[in-house]
Amino acid sequence: MTRYRTIATLLAVATTAIALQTSPGLAFSPEAQQMCSDDAMRLCASEVPDIPRITACMVRNKSQVSPGCRAVMDREAAATAAARKKEAAAR
Repeated sequence: MTRYRTIATLLAVATTAIALQTSPGLAFSPEAQQMCSDDAMRLCASEVPDIPRITACMVRNKSQVSPGCRAVMDREAAATAAARKKEAAAR
């Protein structure tokens, strides 16, 4: 059971990293971890423990993730893009 939780946590972190991969200052979203862990296990378990590979796998398989996970991914990607735009405007 502990091994499953460790793998699930790694996958949740990687899943969240999809939207945050270029914004290291942002924290991982607990909502993304909750909504995407099952999808990450189902679609990308073979990529564990390589977080960049899990992230790439989730991006490649975005069309196959659950609606809840996709919504979180889209929302976090939009927030990241807005933050980047704001940062660029401030320069």
